[in-house]
Parts: sequence; structure tokens; C-alpha cells
Amino acid sequence: MSTELLTISPSPHIHSELTVPQIMRAVIIAMVPAFLFSIYNFGLGALYVTTFSVIFCVAFEYLIARYLLNKSASIYDGSAVITGILLAFNVPSNLPWYVILIGSAVSIGIGKMSFGGLGNNPFNPALVGRVFLLLSFPVQMTSWPVAKATLSLDAVTSATPLGVLKEGLRAGESVDVLMAKMPSYIDFFFGLQSGSIGEMSAFALLLGLGYMLYKKIITWHIPVSMLITIFVLTGIFWLSDPNKYATPLFHILTGGVMLGAVFMATDYVTSPFTHRGMLIFGFGIGLLTVLIRLFGSYPEGVSFAILIMNAFVPLINRFAKEPRYGAKRAKDKELETVRH
Repeated sequence: MSTELLTISPSPHIHSELTVPQIMRAVIIAMVPAFLFSIYNFGLGALYVTTFSVIFCVAFEYLIARYLLNKSASIYDGSAVITGILLAFNVPSNLPWYVILIGSAVSIGIGKMSFGGLGNNPFNPALVGRVFLLLSFPVQMTSWPVAKATLSLDAVTSATPLGVLKEGLRAGESVDVLMAKMPSYIDFFFGLQSGSIGEMSAFALLLGLGYMLYKKIITWHIPVSMLITIFVLTGIFWLSDPNKYATPLFHILTGGVMLGAVFMATDYVTSPFTHRGMLIFGFGIGLLTVLIRLFGSYPEGVSFAILIMNAFVPLINRFAKEPRYGAKRAKDKELETVRH
């Protein structure tokens, strides 16, 4: 008779026919439209940054797992590839290779493997690397190439729409004057703007969102609650003073809102596990994003908002957890016993 014990994790337990590698492959497929558009938009620069980021992330995960943690390499599940792609999606297409190397080391070494690897990291690894690079290499991380369909590594840089808005408002210009200098909302939707590699095209990101919803990789709760919160809050400020605040549609279509809502905030490990918790999580990200954008010195706020809310996930899970099976019946029985 076998005495081997079955060790399980605390509830909730989610049953799925999909394995971890299958889920990772589905997410990679969902990112293909945004990746292809980035190559069209930035040419070889996007391919260069993404390729180096993926290679470096996979290499660091292998080396750390094999030689520092003395356990089998975990590169075959595809999570390191996703971290590499998402890190690339969050940086400019003209980023030097050595900066990508450092960002990959921080994403994998600090953001992921230092906590025990996949399933144990409290913060999104790609965003940990992105914020580290933003603080360590502010010039390289804020030199945004102009969107252009060309196969060249050289690029003319310009400010992002959010940067133009922030600097213009500081200089005393009105929103109407600043919006006249920018592309149309249609151009914003399809990605003809300056910014990070993967945040350009809302259309391409929505294709990825639709695919993941169809394959039931994620649910709608985090993206929808985050986008609605940003839309409503920025709408309130816009209605209160249209000369000082941009429209809700501008905030939805610019910067990293769509990328964050679709691929960053929905990360399994660093997001709540109940639907109610997901709604709270998405609301918190949206609220923090609006506060940072409108009242902070930095024009963008999605990365910081997601990382801050990552820290609150254990508390959200505790608050929004579903009652244990049989708990209500046991409580009713206990009350009945007390009455008699």
C-alpha cells in the first residue's frame, strides 16, 4: 500500500484541459497582430529589440534555474518567451542591445526567478524590467521613434501624444490647440503615433484580446473594468474643463492603456483569482492610471498602476474570496445548535 501523500494548494482549484505550455502558446499567438504591426510601423528596429529581448530572457531563465537554483530549466513552458515579448512591447524600437540585456536580467532575475519562478512572482516580471530601465536609462527609454513603414534601424525621434499633451499644458496651451498638432483618433486606433513597440495599435491589441477571450485564456473582467474606469474618470474631468483635460477616448487610445489592459494586467500569477477581485483590481489600475496621468509629473501611468495593484492582489484575494463549499451549511448548523 502506497503511503505517498497528495499535496495540494489552498483553494480555489481551477480545472482546465489546457496545460501551461498550451496557455503560453495561445498568449503568444494573441500577441502576433501587435508584433506584426510593430514591424510594419518601426521596421527592423521592432524585430531587433523583440528578438534580443526574447533571447536574453530565455537565456537568463535557463542559467539562473540551472546554475543558481540547481533545478531543471523551466524555459520550455514558454513563460520566458512571453516575458521577453512583453518587455520588448514596453520599450522603444531604438533601444540599444545592452539596455535590453539589463532589462531582461532584471525581469527574469529579480522580477521572476528570485521569487521561485513561474507562479510565485508577486509582480509582473516584464513591468519590473520596464520600470527599472525607465529609472536607470531615462533618456534611452523616452526617445520615441516616429512611426514609419521602413526597414531601417535608424529613426527620427519625437514625443508621444501623452508627452505632447503634458508639456503643452505646462506651457499654458489649451487642449484644443494641442490636439490640432496630433494625429486623428482613427490614426490613434490603428497605431500611427509614437510610443513603445507594442502599445501602438489598439486595433491589433483588440484582435489579441478577442482571441484570448475566444480561447477562454482570460475573462473580460479586468480589461473591461480597467477601461471603463479610465473612460468614466477622464470623462468627468474633461466635462468639467475641456480646455485643461483631454477626452476619454484620447486616454484610452494613447500610451499603454490597451497593452496594459489586454496583456499586462491579465497575467494569471499577479492578478486576483475571483471575478469580483478582478473587477476591483481593474478599477484600481484605472484609478491610479488617471491620477498619475492627470496630476503626476510623468505623462504615463499604466506600468506603475499595475505594479502597485499587483502588491494589493493578496489583500484583494482575501477580501473577494468565494465562500468555501459547505461553509454556509456548517454555519447554519452551528447557529441552530446554539439556539437549542
